[in-house]
Amino acid sequence: MRAILTLVLALACLPAMADGDAREAGLAALGELGAANGTALACRQSDNAGRIKRLVIELAPKTRAWGERFEQATNDGFLAQHRDGATCPDAGAVGADVDRIEARLRALLGTS
Repeated sequence: MRAILTLVLALACLPAMADGDAREAGLAALGELGAANGTALACRQSDNAGRIKRLVIELAPKTRAWGERFEQATNDGFLAQHRDGATCPDAGAVGADVDRIEARLRALLGTS
């Protein structure tokens, strides 16, 4: 009887764990989008930066955690571009990264 109760409780926790995993995956993808935004801003790629801004407004949940993740990743990406003395990637390459991240975010967040 105790084993059955343990199994039932474990199975009941699965959806919550899956939701948490999906949230973390979404936050990670949003962090990647923020890093791309930082690069676009540092490299003066206004088309990419504008597109990223529209995607965040459309896709990201309007919560403090999501906003902070995007903002921190944007700052980190911007500073890394200048600190490391890296050459700016081609706008098309940044756009392709944004395409990939957008698709993943849409899949994770269940938007079309």
